[in-house]
Amino acid sequence: VGVFDKEMDPKTRILKELKELQDLSSKSSQETVKANIVDDNLYHWSGTIFGPKDTCYEGGIFHIDIQIPEDYPFKPPKMKFDTKIWHPNISSQTGAICLDILKDEWTPALTIRTALVSLQALLSCPEPDDPQDAEVAKQYKLDMELFNSTAKYWTRQFASEGEGDDEPLDEIEPPKEPEEVKLSGPALKVAKLCEMGFDEASVKDALERYDYNEELATNYLLGG
Repeated sequence: VGVFDKEMDPKTRILKELKELQDLSSKSSQETVKANIVDDNLYHWSGTIFGPKDTCYEGGIFHIDIQIPEDYPFKPPKMKFDTKIWHPNISSQTGAICLDILKDEWTPALTIRTALVSLQALLSCPEPDDPQDAEVAKQYKLDMELFNSTAKYWTRQFASEGEGDDEPLDEIEPPKEPEEVKLSGPALKVAKLCEMGFDEASVKDALERYDYNEELATNYLLGG
């Protein structure tokens, strides 16, 4: 990986970073991180990270919106997940990210590739004590089995691209409620959607709006 002079002209620095990142990804035999310019705008990139193996995100392809400030690299890039993901440090609603190097720990010596690799590492090692999504963090800490099943479900639903999946998306089983929770009918549907991070009032409104059709209510809550 190249060394970047912090005094380098910002545009030169950004172009050099992009070329190095693309060269590294093209030479690698393993799925790593990628990035491309959006609409010929040097300050707007689309990044891609691949779900790490042996995690609930394995097999997922996650797209990251990257906005580069004009005073880069003295200020960090602004990143958010365009792909929906179930993770304590990433908002399940907006894709906002809680990661120290994108805030106070950023230095001009870091690069956008460094940030993308750090995001990929965050998928392997969530930090629930410093959450971006409190509901997901609560589930992670209190019910790891339900967290893993929900995260896998979201990965298959929102981060699966192309062919080669073992089963069609419409045949994936959604995460099940813990056995000790004895709910049925409308109450069960409310509980399931609340477990996905939505507040109870919004869930009830969505279910009533669509005559308790869980699929339509979920799409409505997700902004679909």
